[in-house]
Amino acid sequence: MGMARTVDFKDVTLLKFFVTERGRLIPRRITGVTAQQQRQVARAVKRARLLGLLPYLAAGT
Repeated sequence: MGMARTVDFKDVTLLKFFVTERGRLIPRRITGVTAQQQRQVARAVKRARLLGLLPYLAAGT
């Protein structure tokens, strides 16, 4: 992910990289982020879901 880009719940394009097509978070062993970055991503995804920017489930499930 790099230190140049911060995790923000409004940045849906970045968050979609960490979410599967079914809407689940991808584990950090696959994405390669640190534990702190994974917590930030998880928190941002939860906020984006709450505000309706990301779906809780994939369409058609």
